[in-house]
Amino acid sequence: MIEIRWDWSYSHLDDVAEKTWQHIQLLVIPLVLGFAIAFLLAILAYHRRSAIGPITAVTGLLYTIPALAAFAVLRPVFGLELPTAVIPLTTYTLLILFVNTLAGLRSVPPDVEEAARAMGYSSWSRLLRIRLPLALPLIMAGVRVAAVTTIGLVTVASIIGGDRFGGLGQFITEGLDTRFDTKIYLGAVGSVILAFVVDALLVGMQRLLTPWTRVRAAEG
Repeated sequence: MIEIRWDWSYSHLDDVAEKTWQHIQLLVIPLVLGFAIAFLLAILAYHRRSAIGPITAVTGLLYTIPALAAFAVLRPVFGLELPTAVIPLTTYTLLILFVNTLAGLRSVPPDVEEAARAMGYSSWSRLLRIRLPLALPLIMAGVRVAAVTTIGLVTVASIIGGDRFGGLGQFITEGLDTRFDTKIYLGAVGSVILAFVVDALLVGMQRLLTPWTRVRAAEG
């Protein structure tokens, strides 16, 4: 029978806050690094279509590596330090972010590009003022998927990293080791809630950055 010790949860709120913050850090750092790398790769692939195949193949290969194996391989190299978790978590975001960013950039109608070029926009101006705003919905869709995936993978990192980089997953690992249901459910439910909150925040950010999509939806 499952037994939840609410009194234990209330008395360990500081612990919960610390692990939640650690989980958030292990989400934000790989997501930012992954987006920066994927964005540069998408720009390269947009201008050189011959690069799409190799980039997709490499990022796809990195995505297929089992998370636990990646953490285990890097642990002897970096020990129980942040790079052991950050490097694999970053590589897992690359395929999703690259594909969506490239799809967003390629979704810009050619006539819009031609009009901007005719108006004297430079290549960088067209990227920043034309392509990126129009590509943003697809880019943000990729960011949302990558964020939720990373939140789940951080819980796996707790098996290798323990209290150094396990986030809320540490509660699950410790709960399974000690057969303490409260910790298991605290870690699991906390991770799910965090995923919902982050996804909602990203949706809100997308709406703020693309107000014209709300106008278009209202007119429809």
